[in-house]
Amino acid sequence: MAASRATAVVEDPRYREHRGPGGHPERPERLDAVHRAIEARRAAVDSLAPRPASEDEILRIHSPDHLRGVADAAGHAPAQLDPDTYVSAQSYEVALLAAGASVDLALRVARGEAEWGFAAVRPPGHHAEARHAMGFCLFNNVAIATRALQQEAQVGRVLVLDWDVHHGNGTQHSFEEDPTVLYVSTHQFPYYPGTGDFGEAGRGAGEGATLNVPLPAGCGDAEYLGALQRLVAPAARAFAPEFMLVSCGFDAHADDPLASMDVSEQGYKQMAQVVRAMADELCGGRLLFVLEGGYALSGLEQGTRSVLDALLPGEPAPLPPTEMLEPGSTLAGVLAQVAAVHSARIPDIGHA
Repeated sequence: MAASRATAVVEDPRYREHRGPGGHPERPERLDAVHRAIEARRAAVDSLAPRPASEDEILRIHSPDHLRGVADAAGHAPAQLDPDTYVSAQSYEVALLAAGASVDLALRVARGEAEWGFAAVRPPGHHAEARHAMGFCLFNNVAIATRALQQEAQVGRVLVLDWDVHHGNGTQHSFEEDPTVLYVSTHQFPYYPGTGDFGEAGRGAGEGATLNVPLPAGCGDAEYLGALQRLVAPAARAFAPEFMLVSCGFDAHADDPLASMDVSEQGYKQMAQVVRAMADELCGGRLLFVLEGGYALSGLEQGTRSVLDALLPGEPAPLPPTEMLEPGSTLAGVLAQVAAVHSARIPDIGHA
C-alpha cells in the first residue's frame, strides 16, 4: 500500500462500553472530548477502525493468568481488580480493541501506510503490569505495540515517551532490562503509583535505558518543555530510535482534577512540536501517540487538538526556543538530578 502521508486516527464508539461505578474519573465521556477535537480535523486525517489484539500479541507482555483473569472478571461483572480498576461486561473485549488498535496503528506507521498516528483508546494502559491490572489499566497498550513493532515490523530500537502525569510503572517494568527500548517518563512525584524516582535507570543489560524525570507539583509549560528540550532530546539522539511511541496522557493539564500540574493548551502544542521534530530528525518521522489519562474534559479536548495540529500534513510550525535556564529554578534542579544519574552515558544531557 502506498504511503498515505496523512495522520491516521483510530477511534470507535465501542471504547465507551467499558464502564465503571458512577463518578469514576475514567469514564466514557472522556472520549466525547477527544472526539470533538478529532471531528474538527476530520478532513485532514485518515480514520481507521480498531481490531482486537490477538492472544499472542497480549502474551508478549502479559502472563496467561492475567489475560484469563481479565476475561473471567468481565464474565462476572461488575467487578474490581484493584481499588482503582474495574471491569464491566464489555471490558475484556474493549481492552483487546485498545491494544489491537495500538498495535495496528504502530505497524501501519512502521510500514509507511500512515505518516503518524493517534490512537484514541480506552481503557488506558501504562500502569498495567505483566501479571496484574492497576491504575484504571487492564492491558499495557503501548508496551504491547512496542513488542509488535520489534517482532512484526523488524524495528530494532523503540523510544517510549510517557508524558502522562502519573509514572508508567507497568511500561517501565516491561522493559527495564531491555537495552532496545528507551523508556522516558515525565511525571508528578511523589504521586501515584510511587515509582519513577531519578535513580530508577534500568537494570542489567537495560541499565541506562530508563530515564525518569520526576517533577514536583505545580510544574507547567516551562518545566515540561524544558525537560523535553534539555533531557529527552539528548537522550533520544544518543539512543537513535527507529520508532517513537508517546504514552499520551493529558492529566498534567491545569484543569485536571487528579493532579497538580499547570500545563496549558499552548504547552501541549509546543511539546508535540518538539516530539514531532525529534521523530523527523531521528526515525524518519515514525511516531505514534496513544491516549492514556486525562480527566478534565477541557484538558482532553485541548490536548488532543494540540497534538493533531502538530501532526497534520504541511510544513511544521517553528520550534519553540530553548529558554535560558534560570539558576535555582525548579527546572534547573530537576535537570541537575537527572544529569547526575545519566551524564556518564549522555554527556550533554541537561545542557542541550
